[in-house]
Amino acid sequence: MYFDGAARKDDAGAGVVFVTPQNHLMSYAYMLTQLYTNNMAEYQALILDLQMAIEDVRDLDIYGDSKLVINQVLDEYGVKKEDLIPYHQRAMQLLNQLDSIKIGHVLRSANKLADTLVNLAATFVLRAEESMQVLVCNRWGVSLLEREEILDTTNMIYVYTANEDDWRQPIIDFLDHKNYPTIPGTG
Repeated sequence: MYFDGAARKDDAGAGVVFVTPQNHLMSYAYMLTQLYTNNMAEYQALILDLQMAIEDVRDLDIYGDSKLVINQVLDEYGVKKEDLIPYHQRAMQLLNQLDSIKIGHVLRSANKLADTLVNLAATFVLRAEESMQVLVCNRWGVSLLEREEILDTTNMIYVYTANEDDWRQPIIDFLDHKNYPTIPGTG
């Protein structure tokens, strides 16, 4: 499970990506309806994700890009901020319901999908009782065959024959046949 949370001036979001043993992805995004700090949003993402996971999963590998949250859950950092204590306690209660857990910190670059989901969720404007399903597909607007046809036409050569009175004709003659233009009066 990869999780991420983010808070901004007027909105907050949480995202999770579950990777099954068969490498199938299940991704979820949540618009958080209250204003949070970034650390609160990270905890909120972890808690929401754990609540979903404990229904069906007993063994879970958990990855997040918040060093603070990961290290607090691992008891390597103490929880000093009063407003984070309830979040930490709830996360620990949920973690204790799992049989086996592995928790690790990942760089933001390794958590891109969860981060993208957070940003997507934070941009929606929904009332508390509303939800929205968004299907994201991986498709090209132009198929490979169509692209090849387009590329084939881009290498076409167009031939233009200039009239002898056309000022461009001497330039064309020089480029095509290395014929130097005659200067009037020089014979």
